[in-house]
Amino acid sequence: MKNREKLFIGSVPVAAGVVLSYFRSRSDIHEDAEPVEDFDVKCNLGTWYEIAQFDYRFGKNIGNTVAQYSLNDTKHVQVRNSGYDHKKQKWTFAKGITKFRDKTTAASKISFFGRLCAGYHVIALDEDYQYAMGTGSNPDYLSTFSRTKTIPENIKRAYLKIAEKEGYNTSELVWVKHDKTNPYAA
Repeated sequence: MKNREKLFIGSVPVAAGVVLSYFRSRSDIHEDAEPVEDFDVKCNLGTWYEIAQFDYRFGKNIGNTVAQYSLNDTKHVQVRNSGYDHKKQKWTFAKGITKFRDKTTAASKISFFGRLCAGYHVIALDEDYQYAMGTGSNPDYLSTFSRTKTIPENIKRAYLKIAEKEGYNTSELVWVKHDKTNPYAA
């Protein structure tokens, strides 16, 4: 399957932050959004399914998107992103590293290209680490995530309100389909 893999920077939690910054070496957050405080990186580890995203260049035609977070040997968070390109009819995959600003704030720098970093920040998160919403360094990226392939309607409504309050046009969100079994998801 290796020859069928391609670099994928897409619509999954951390990879999306890289793309949204359009290859700028920034790790800040746009002025209207605030990252979650009292954040526990270890509770964020594991698999997340993307539920909705803004439609942007690198996420176009990608569905069944999954992000998997784990600690690597240097105690940085490794990110494995995958999804299915419906237009090209094949799975895509990428690995990156994210470094959090500090141990309790959900603000980070993500890199899929060595030294080239971009900001990615969690701006909504439930206390059980089951549902999240993230943004990049500008308001052109927004995405919601769940530990399962769906999100309860009450969480969806609450997160949409948070996004709108922070200046996002939520009518532009694309709701991600999870209609295939992702071979990269553990």
